Amino acid sequence: MPSKLEQLRAMTVVVADTGDIEAVRRLKPQDCTTNPTLLLKAAETPAYASLVDEAIAWGAKQAGDHDTVVKATCDRLALNFGAELAGIVPGRVSTEVDADLSFDTEATLAKARAFIKAYEERGIGRERILIKIASTWEGIRAAEVLQKEGIDCNLTLLFAMPQAVACADAGVFLISPFVGRILDWHVKAGEGPFTADTDPGVVSVRQIYAYYKTHGIKTVVMGASFRNTAEIEALAGCDRLTIGPALLDQLEADQGTLVRQLDPAKIEGTPARIVLDEKAFRFAMNQDAMATEKLSEGIRQFVKDLNSLRAKVSARLKAA
Repeated sequence: MPSKLEQLRAMTVVVADTGDIEAVRRLKPQDCTTNPTLLLKAAETPAYASLVDEAIAWGAKQAGDHDTVVKATCDRLALNFGAELAGIVPGRVSTEVDADLSFDTEATLAKARAFIKAYEERGIGRERILIKIASTWEGIRAAEVLQKEGIDCNLTLLFAMPQAVACADAGVFLISPFVGRILDWHVKAGEGPFTADTDPGVVSVRQIYAYYKTHGIKTVVMGASFRNTAEIEALAGCDRLTIGPALLDQLEADQGTLVRQLDPAKIEGTPARIVLDEKAFRFAMNQDAMATEKLSEGIRQFVKDLNSLRAKVSARLKAA
């Protein structure tokens, strides 16, 4: 009997949610995605000192004010990890735009274009990269422009249908609905207990998947932020699932039968088409306390970890 991970790979593209290069080599995912939290953790790992040292050495040679050089060096570090991962996985690597640009469309565009240019200078084509952007209205607008320029985007920190609809209307390549964080909010609110089928994060992704498939939307649905393997199994058949190494290991060790749960040919019901302009989007998000709170919280946490990374880089540059 093949493992549940092998069975999952037969119906879903498996993506590694990690900056741990050795874990990616071992688990052999199709794609890989990182975020500021994962990058901070990886940068503190001795095994990757050479990638950090290269970025610091590069940054020490750059002209300009200290804060600008620190940010450029952090970008260099993200590119170093991204390039390393691109040499391992056969598919895509997601590189995230700074979270503190989540409400600045023009700055997001500039950062995304700079990342793509830098990757291309390293011989890594844009077809190998996904630019990861928070699913704010401003982020979605930036993604709409980038998609028209042939730069594919991964819209992250997605918690609700209005975000999914706006991303689809913008022609976004891929969305990452955060399953586990949705569950966290409802548990903290005193709700539950939940089964895998009633898990609010699982239900949300299933609804988005049904909406996309019913209306012929090409945007890829990639469930993310899992708390346990039951959530993953409940979404077997989703376009893609991005999973951390610990849960990938659990799936690989499990020899049970994995039943497909999502199938574009077996959508129950016919979700109505939703039309959203900016006002309708913002009002719908305002009415969803979970989505509003988790989006804000997610951006704050990514900014906190990004600033921690910048502080470490700043100290290294001053020492250099």
